[in-house]
Amino acid sequence: MNNQSKAYIYALITVALWSTIGSASKITLRYLQPAEILLIAAAVSSSVLFFLVLFQRKIPVLLSMRGKDWLISAGYGLLTPFAYYLILLKAYDLLPAQQAQVINYTWAITLSLLSIPLLGQKVVGRQWLAIALSYSGVLVIATRGNLLSLNFENPLGVVLALLSTILWALYWILNTRDRRDPLVGLFMNFVCALPFIIIYTALTKGFRPLPIEGVFGAVYIGVFEMGISFFLWL
Repeated sequence: MNNQSKAYIYALITVALWSTIGSASKITLRYLQPAEILLIAAAVSSSVLFFLVLFQRKIPVLLSMRGKDWLISAGYGLLTPFAYYLILLKAYDLLPAQQAQVINYTWAITLSLLSIPLLGQKVVGRQWLAIALSYSGVLVIATRGNLLSLNFENPLGVVLALLSTILWALYWILNTRDRRDPLVGLFMNFVCALPFIIIYTALTKGFRPLPIEGVFGAVYIGVFEMGISFFLWL
């Protein structure tokens, strides 16, 4: 099997995992606030990524990282998971799951568009047509079929979902310039994001006893949305 075929398989498995997160987030938001979900999920995903680093025997690579590398990870961590997931979970809170997830999935289109000025990649005529068709479909879903009226059920939710696509695309474009080991770098990014998430939660929502249903949901998101799926996407 060549590398391209392997890439398709990994991508399809990742998408299959990510496809459950809309429902998982919506259910978990019944019990927890977005910051609470993110705190638990990021801690769980950091643990998952650490075990993957351990399993692949990359602890020596992790220990060789310098202060500059950790500073870079702090910047990446602010972008994703901190800002990206706070915004995305808020979008899920405001919109029906099927709307928020479909809009969020346009990150692949945003990635293509941002790669033009940032990576110097080219988009040919058929790709522009595909991009226009894809955004048209999203517009139909976001307006619940009222395409001509442009009547959005929750405009703020739509804006947040679209903003999340920009943050996500920027994160992966910047990662193309990261020369560190991908898995080790990813683990460091999540670990460095944890202090920001803890401070944000303390300053906004505070800490409280959490319903076990919400904790289970956040753990699921941490394992399958942020942990294993990130690894497979890499």
